[in-house]
Amino acid sequence: MDVARSEVAPKSRGGAARFGLMALPAVFFAVFFAYPVAAIVTRGLRVDGVWRLGRLTEVLAQPDIRHVLWFTTWQALASTALTLLVAMPGAYVFARLDFPGKQVLRAVVTVPFVLPTVVVGTAFLALVGRGGLLDDLWGVRLDTTVWAILLAHVFFNYAVVVRTVGGLWAQLDPRQEEAARVLGASRVTAWRKVTLPALGPAVAAAALMVFLFTFTSFGVVQILGGPTFSTLEVEIYRQTSEIFDLSTAAVLTIVQFLAVGAILVLHAWTVRRRESALRLVDASRTARRPRGAGQWALLCSVLATVAVLLVLPLAVLVARSLDAPGFAYYEALTHADGGTFLVAPVHAIGNSLAYAVAATLIAVLIGSLAAAAVARRDAGRLVRGFDALLMLPLGVSAVTVGFGFLISLDRPPLDLRGSWILVPLAQALVGAPFVVRTMLPVLRAVDERLREAAAVLGASPWRVWREVDLPIVRRALLIAAGFAFAVSLGEFGATVFIARSDNPTLPVAVARLLGRPGDLNYGQAMALSTILMVVCAVALLVLERLRTDRTGEF
Repeated sequence: MDVARSEVAPKSRGGAARFGLMALPAVFFAVFFAYPVAAIVTRGLRVDGVWRLGRLTEVLAQPDIRHVLWFTTWQALASTALTLLVAMPGAYVFARLDFPGKQVLRAVVTVPFVLPTVVVGTAFLALVGRGGLLDDLWGVRLDTTVWAILLAHVFFNYAVVVRTVGGLWAQLDPRQEEAARVLGASRVTAWRKVTLPALGPAVAAAALMVFLFTFTSFGVVQILGGPTFSTLEVEIYRQTSEIFDLSTAAVLTIVQFLAVGAILVLHAWTVRRRESALRLVDASRTARRPRGAGQWALLCSVLATVAVLLVLPLAVLVARSLDAPGFAYYEALTHADGGTFLVAPVHAIGNSLAYAVAATLIAVLIGSLAAAAVARRDAGRLVRGFDALLMLPLGVSAVTVGFGFLISLDRPPLDLRGSWILVPLAQALVGAPFVVRTMLPVLRAVDERLREAAAVLGASPWRVWREVDLPIVRRALLIAAGFAFAVSLGEFGATVFIARSDNPTLPVAVARLLGRPGDLNYGQAMALSTILMVVCAVALLVLERLRTDRTGEF
């Protein structure tokens, strides 16, 4: 009887501890995500206490809105297909070939993924826009065409395919394909019949992630699309901030939420298939030196692609920031012009770093508690549902969240409109899901018997976490903090609404400078983008030093 009681007590304490861990994240997401989004949707679809549900069909019947929906879907599909086409050779090279500088090249390939979308848009504007490299050399401009958007999306998502597909490809036993070759199959047939089916779940997962990122694209399309091209996210911003049509913005928010929700469900199903496949493959290292003219040619082509598609736009961005004699554009950042900002643009650097640090602390606290609650193997449906809810901020328009902050957090006891904490709170909403996804696999790998033994010996839940979990997940916690910092530093969709003119962030400052005519404003935008790029690259290099091979894949 005593033994039975000793077994039941830890389990009961464990259940209570789990719900205790979920309490703070649940309150955080309810107050700073569900409430603002519900507020803006309610204000848009409810007039004088009456719900205008017919507004849904009215908005979707408008030709210009249907065009936005069509273009959002079309460009996402085209961007996904083009990214897979360009990045699959890179996935093979990183998975199967071993060559000098491979780790450095891996970091270079990953840099674009952690860059803010505003920097990506600015880099391609410097390459293909007015006065860009192509314009100077051949008089060619692509900033008024859809190709600029598609290429920028490939630039941004190249690493998703390389790391996701390449990570699985490196674990496939090459002897399976070699056996097919021995039986008479050609190299192409062996790859199509043996390797491609095994890679299918990883390719599908990468494609869904790329589609999700491009379907909700904002900063890239806002800068490169101009008045011609508009995605759902950009149209929500335009309806909210320029036309002030909240009902249309609310309808588009609902449409985007439903579409992204379906994508996330499909992605979760695909990831589960990928995980079951990984248990069947050989995880030994398979990379070897290139052999034969074909592999050397493939390696050279991938290096050329990385140089032209990934490195060149960033190099042009840096070059454009140095176009003026000396460091004139950088020096101009230290002066307030009285128009764009109330303070000198250089203050945006300190603001962004301070906001990102605060957002990282919040995201790590909320994400760590949530991951610890979800990671237990005996989690029920409620906890698994909570895990799915944690991903919702990635599926709702950041523009909606930002504007929702303004109209919902404007009265006591949550009157935060004049508070500096509003920006970090919005940034933490985006960073927390990355913390959860980074820490969850490591927490699930902790032997549950260690926790149970500590609980039986009388350790409190806090002490169990400190003595058992923390030493094991410390490295993952640092990696999660790095991701949250990089994501917070580059957040733009929500911050553009709530960052005050006397405390702008770097992405907001870049966008405002690009929105004003004049070479000086353009040069300052390039200089600020370069600074933001360097800060993000440094954060990535720190992550690369911290992460292990096992935690190195998305």
